[in-house]
Amino acid sequence: MFGIDLEAQPEIVQTAVGYAVQGWELAESWLLSPAAWSQFGLLVVAYILAVLVTRRLRPALSGLLDPLDSVNIFAAPRRFVMLFLPLLLPLLAYVFTGVGEGIVRSLFDSGSVIAFGKRVFLFLAVRVLVRDIVTDGFLKVIGRYIFIPIAALYALGLLDLAQAQLTATEIAIGNIRFSVMALVRGVIAGSLLFWLGGWSNQQSTTFISKQEEMRPSLRQLVSKAIEFMIFGIAFLLLMNIMGINLSALAVLGGAIGVGLGFGLQKIASNFISGVILLVEGQATVGDYVELDGGEAGTIVKMTARAAILETFDGRWIVVPNEDFITTRVVNYSDSGSANRYDAPFSVSYDTDINLVPAIVEAAVSKHPEVLDTPYPPDCELLAFGDSGVDFVVEFWVNGIDDGQNKYKSQVLFLIWNALKDAGIQIPYPHRVVEIKGDMKGLIK
Repeated sequence: MFGIDLEAQPEIVQTAVGYAVQGWELAESWLLSPAAWSQFGLLVVAYILAVLVTRRLRPALSGLLDPLDSVNIFAAPRRFVMLFLPLLLPLLAYVFTGVGEGIVRSLFDSGSVIAFGKRVFLFLAVRVLVRDIVTDGFLKVIGRYIFIPIAALYALGLLDLAQAQLTATEIAIGNIRFSVMALVRGVIAGSLLFWLGGWSNQQSTTFISKQEEMRPSLRQLVSKAIEFMIFGIAFLLLMNIMGINLSALAVLGGAIGVGLGFGLQKIASNFISGVILLVEGQATVGDYVELDGGEAGTIVKMTARAAILETFDGRWIVVPNEDFITTRVVNYSDSGSANRYDAPFSVSYDTDINLVPAIVEAAVSKHPEVLDTPYPPDCELLAFGDSGVDFVVEFWVNGIDDGQNKYKSQVLFLIWNALKDAGIQIPYPHRVVEIKGDMKGLIK
C-alpha cells in the first residue's frame, strides 16, 4: 500500500503499519457509509443538546447545592457534590449519545461510530475529573499519567489489545511469577489503596484526638492500632489484586522472624515498649519528663520505635521507648499533678523576722498560677547567714518552671515588692575588717 518493503523492517514497524492500515480502512468505510454519517450527525446533535441543557441546568444546581455560610451537617456533602458539576457536560453528552445509539442500531444495525463517540465523551469526562475536580497532588499525578492514558486507549478501542499484551508478558522473581498487567494493576491499586489508607488514618486520628474523655495514652494506642489495621488490610487487598499467592511469602515471613530474633531485637524491644507505654499511660504526648540519663523535655511525638522530646531551647531528642521501661523516669506532668518549687531570699538582721512569713506568703498567694492545694505558699526560716537571715518560700504550680513559664522569677519579683513596701531591707554581702597593730606605721 505504501510502496515499502515491510519484511525488511523491524517487527514493531510492521505492527504499527498494520494498525495504520486498519485505521485507514476503518476511516474510509466510515466516510463512504450513510449510516456512519448519520451517526456523526447524532453525535453532533447529542453534544449540542448537552451544551444547551448544561447551560440551564448547571446554574440551577449550583443555586440548589451551594450552602453559602451554612454550617449544618448537610453543608459539607453539598459542597462535595458541587465539585462534580464540571462533569455535567461530558456525562450528559454520553447519556444523549447512548440514547442515539439505540436509535441508530435499530435503523442500520450498526453503531461503531456512535460507540466511538461515547468512548470519546467518557475520555473527556475523565480529563475534566483530573484537571478540574481532583485537588490532591498525588491523585492528580496518578490521574494524569495513569487514568487519562487508560481512558485514551479505551476511546481508541486499544485497551483490550494492550491488556492482552501486558497479560501475556510475565516477570519471574524467584518462585514468584506474575504478569506485567498484574504489576500495572498493583501499582494503580496500591497507589489508591495506600492513599486511601493514609486519608482514612488521618481522619480517624483527628476524630480520636477530639475524644477528651479518653486518656491521652489510650488515644495514642487506639490511633496506632487503627493505623496498623488500615495498612494491613490495604496490603492484603493489594496482594489479592496482584494475584500473588500469600503462601509464597511464607519464606520471607520466616526470614523476617529470624531477623527479629537476632539483628532486629532492639527494634522489636522498642516496639513492644511503645505498646506498653501507650497501654499504661505513664508517659504520653505533652508530658514533661526527665530520664535517668539526664535527657529532659516535653514529649511531642511517640512513634513505634522512639519518643521525641523537645527541650526548652528548641532541640529534639530521640529517646528509644525501651529507656522509658528499663530506666528511672521522672514525669512532671503525669495526670496533671502539681509541682513544688522554692524561692530563697534574705532579709537584714535589723528586721523583725516574725513579720516576714505572713508578708511573703500573702504576696506569693496573689500569683494567678500558684495553687492552694495540695499546700498554700509556705515561708520558712532557712538559716542565719553571714550577711542576713535566710528564708525560703515553697509554692505549688501546675507546670514546669522553664520555657514559657517563669514562676520562680515572678515569685521573686513579688517578694521584692512586698518587702520593699513593708520597709524590710534585703541585705547585700558586707565584711567587717579588723586591723591590729599601730596605724601610724601605715600612714605616711
